[in-house]
Amino acid sequence: MAPFELVDVEYGKIGSDFVLSVFVDKPGGITVNDTADLTDIISPLLDTIKPDPFPEQYFLEVTSPGLERPLKTKEQVEAAVGQYIHVGLYKTLDKQKVFEGTLLQFKEDVLTLEYMDKTRKKEIAIPYNLVSKARLAVKF
Repeated sequence: MAPFELVDVEYGKIGSDFVLSVFVDKPGGITVNDTADLTDIISPLLDTIKPDPFPEQYFLEVTSPGLERPLKTKEQVEAAVGQYIHVGLYKTLDKQKVFEGTLLQFKEDVLTLEYMDKTRKKEIAIPYNLVSKARLAVKF
């Protein structure tokens, strides 16, 4: 079995159901068989954890992060250089808390992002410690 990368884990309510989402990836992408195999491995392991971290009844969803893959670590941000990303900030920078654009570089804990401000291309330097959430984005 090829090594899988654990990308993210989310637990929350979707409608009236609790859902534990486990996002995994591997070179070449995830198949439906991969998600079924991993569910069969992960589910019994979760049942062995005491005390139960999820006392409510929940659904386990093993899935691929898809096109909007979260960038949770500096290594993942570095690997995203040259790609179109979405960045949310803890506080405003240039009167904005959210930026979408092309990540030009990530050096010395600063993301350099090229984005559109109305009709003009602009560049902004975003200190990594201001980033609350970053993910790959789909450009429309």
